[in-house]
Amino acid sequence: QVQLVESGGGLVQPGGSLRLSCTASGIFFRDYGMGWYRQVPEKQRELVAVINSGGETVYADSVKGRFTITSDNAKNTVYLQMNTLKPQGTAVYYCNARRPTANYWGQGTHVTVSS
Repeated sequence: QVQLVESGGGLVQPGGSLRLSCTASGIFFRDYGMGWYRQVPEKQRELVAVINSGGETVYADSVKGRFTITSDNAKNTVYLQMNTLKPQGTAVYYCNARRPTANYWGQGTHVTVSS
């Protein structure tokens, strides 16, 4: 059974930082591209950042220079370091594991950026 378990969300003031974690089980982690997406009510889920098995990364323009995605193969975990958070960053953040024949999602973790 595949599980992606996110943690690290919460309430943070504008300009603050959070680090999200996503630990995968039931998959061979190195075979998957890992990513973070976010969604707000009544809007489509959008890409935040992805990292492939070779360590290459892609970021949404809105988070470039502020967010960093990394992965630890030994821990089957992908991280999203979020700095200089803005109120527009308020959303449910979802972890994703993807390969051509499979696509898995975590349950999501809430991030609220507010003073």
